[in-house]
Amino acid sequence: MSTRHTERRKRAALRWGVIGLTLLFFFIPLYGMLEFTTRDLISGGRTGRVWTTLVDVGQVTDRYPALAEGFLASLALALFTVVVMLLLLVPTMTWVRLRLPGLTRTVEFICLLPLTVPAIVLVVGLTPIYAWVSYLLGEGTVWLGLAYVILVLPYAYRSLDAGLRAIDVKTLSEAARSLGASWLRVMWQIVLPNLRTAVLSASFLSVALVLGEFTIANLFSRKNLQVAMYELGKSDGQLSVAVGLASLVFAFVVLFAMSFVGRKEKS
Repeated sequence: MSTRHTERRKRAALRWGVIGLTLLFFFIPLYGMLEFTTRDLISGGRTGRVWTTLVDVGQVTDRYPALAEGFLASLALALFTVVVMLLLLVPTMTWVRLRLPGLTRTVEFICLLPLTVPAIVLVVGLTPIYAWVSYLLGEGTVWLGLAYVILVLPYAYRSLDAGLRAIDVKTLSEAARSLGASWLRVMWQIVLPNLRTAVLSASFLSVALVLGEFTIANLFSRKNLQVAMYELGKSDGQLSVAVGLASLVFAFVVLFAMSFVGRKEKS
């Protein structure tokens, strides 16, 4: 009995040790960012000037218009990417599971393929396409969402696939169809409510990825939040780091909300 108790204590100590090291790995850089943004570079003391400036929307808009432009562009990109991703993946994955199960591996391979393609290679391949996009639709930053949909496919696919595996889509859809429901109504009132947690997970992961994307936007000479932060860092490093810290905290809150919604849905 004592041996079992000792083994349990060792496993608990190891588990908490790993958790503690992981927290240190993540929070020490965040603390360094916070320490730098509150440092008074002139007198050597502490000041909240940077954070006071950051929360003053009017001052940021007047003094740093590029930062405000990049923030609004990233919000638009996040919304556009999530909508296009859901419209593309949810009907496709549901239809494949119901009617074409033999194509499941093919769809999975296509959705996971962007993980193996570096961003710079993706930009080279998309350059001719975006030449036509710019010609037909204009050079707005929001059209980068078409490329971001490709980037978020692997993560969104895994989330939605887990949700589809957790429910009997075939039985639910056949029951609804036997009662006279159209396929559009089946998708809207039967499939989506049962995939609520999976859809939220895919959406939150997509938002987090879009808010942190820099390479594609910079190479295509578009201004999103990360590009604006990079340009701001050349003139005001403290404010740029503060914006980066705020975006990281926002992403953490989003992921925490995702796990909270998932637990609430299961209960």
